Amino acid sequence: MASLNRQIVACLFLLLRFVFLTFGPWLAHVVIADLLLSCLLPFAFIFPTYTYHLASNIAESVWRGVQRICEDSNGADIILAGDDLPAGESAIVVANHIEWSDFYLIQALAIRAGMLGRCRWFAKDALKWVPVLGWGLLVMGMPLVSRKWAEDKEEMKRLFGGIQKGRWPIWLVSFSEGTRYRPKKHAEATRWCESNGKPTPQHTLHPRTKGFVATVQQLRKTPHVKAVYDVTIAYAEHDKFMSPPSFFKTVFQPNLAQNYRMYAHVRRFELTSLPTTDSEIAQWLEERWVAKGERLAELKKSLGYGEPWKGTLNKI
Repeated sequence: MASLNRQIVACLFLLLRFVFLTFGPWLAHVVIADLLLSCLLPFAFIFPTYTYHLASNIAESVWRGVQRICEDSNGADIILAGDDLPAGESAIVVANHIEWSDFYLIQALAIRAGMLGRCRWFAKDALKWVPVLGWGLLVMGMPLVSRKWAEDKEEMKRLFGGIQKGRWPIWLVSFSEGTRYRPKKHAEATRWCESNGKPTPQHTLHPRTKGFVATVQQLRKTPHVKAVYDVTIAYAEHDKFMSPPSFFKTVFQPNLAQNYRMYAHVRRFELTSLPTTDSEIAQWLEERWVAKGERLAELKKSLGYGEPWKGTLNKI
């Protein structure tokens, strides 16, 4: 009993030490960063490009901090594979969506390409009404959308205008399925695909194409946006495929690599190589999701054989 009590006390000590020395300072950093971003809001209308760059630097400090907690403090081993990405290249990024921890995988790729502070994620439009947080998102140039394309056109026009006129460096990141992968959602997507003559999705949902099509058609006119990055995300918890760590675990559970595999594969496509018509671009994205499902099926098979998932890209 005395030994058990000592172990409990030791665990509590380590938890408190982590909270006060690692997570606590980062959380305070988040609050300060959000306040700074909010203060920039009036200037965003007068000096949009200047505030975009300044906001990018502030955001990078926050995102790099939480990445260090996940990888360095808690020992996550993020496996990166696929194509080498040119440093500093602006791109449209599409990925399947499983859990909050997907952000760590894309951020690991962005750090390697020197674009962490330039990541812009599609977020719910209701957030713009949240004091401080919403103001910070507006300053950063985050696309705040309702997922109803007819209602989002003006928001996208605002975003595209800054990217095009200000030549803003950007990774415009979209989880094209619109929601996280869940067995129930997958069953619904499978029924829809069967009813509409679409390929049955493997370990993914069916991608929504309207936003992607509009993004490609707008940004292909922008010379500094060069490519589309297709990211395939996968996880395993021991031998359980597509079981990711929760956000709580990524910031509080040590030795994550002992329990979880976290994997991201990226393919780079020149924007000029994509089709030109809306229908062909939509079909192109659907074909990418077919290939994504095949890759995920291979990863599941190798997991069942007890084989490692191999990375071909070195982290920085």
